[in-house]
Amino acid sequence: MYIVSKCLLGYNCKYSGGNNRDERVIDFCNSHQFVAVCPEDLGGLKSPRAPAEIIGSSVIDSEGKDVTDEFKLGARIALDIAKKESEGLNDEIEGAILKANSPSCGAGAVYDGTFSNVRINGDGLFTKLLRPLNIEIKTEEDFKIMGVEK
Repeated sequence: MYIVSKCLLGYNCKYSGGNNRDERVIDFCNSHQFVAVCPEDLGGLKSPRAPAEIIGSSVIDSEGKDVTDEFKLGARIALDIAKKESEGLNDEIEGAILKANSPSCGAGAVYDGTFSNVRINGDGLFTKLLRPLNIEIKTEEDFKIMGVEK
């Protein structure tokens, strides 16, 4: 079973109120067991909302509000949902396909906190929870690199 960011499947949970629908990810999910989660939504953040980025060990939105607690809560709930779904299917969590650069789901790179589209090395808060569990993490960007077509 895979954990998949809901926004990549077309759910309107992105900070802007839209989504990040990715046909390659949807095609993959059509032939694999998965559970769709949005840690930000699960943490109580509504859509639309101000964009947020990681600054140090905090998540701050573009209006200066600290939303770290919401991001941490959502990450924990998302992981609990994935674990329960995995147990219910009697299937291990094989991997995760998460939204690149996101302060929740970014894997290997996140935005730097200046709200200027500059990326730095790092992981989102949900990704940080998954890493110690040895869950293979990919983003939609990896599907483009691997040449997976629509």
